[in-house]
Amino acid sequence: MPQPLLIASAMGACPRCGASTLFAGPVRFAASCRSCGLDYGQFNVGDGPAAFLTLIIGALMVAMALMLELKVHPPLWLHILLWTPLTVLAVIGSLRVAKGALLILEYRNKAREGWLTAGDREA
Repeated sequence: MPQPLLIASAMGACPRCGASTLFAGPVRFAASCRSCGLDYGQFNVGDGPAAFLTLIIGALMVAMALMLELKVHPPLWLHILLWTPLTVLAVIGSLRVAKGALLILEYRNKAREGWLTAGDREA
């Protein structure tokens, strides 16, 4: 039985064998699974997760910064020191999970590029 989607994507689990081999960097996919050999290059996650997560997390960080400013009135340098690294970590952390989830879903649903051959059209 496959792992739940969010757990598998957070762990960077290969969708075929479950080994933690999905990522070669913080948000960069490995070329293939070191355990079972699944080629991750056949999947196309694209830039959609990055755009949506940047907008969503940006809005959340601005809302939290405004609430802090209205309640505590910290100096500007404290806002910069607090919100810049928090935003970067939140985007990278959630981007890793989102990209992993999309790749795992593509594998589980057998989604591939949209090119059809003559045999595919008849089926």
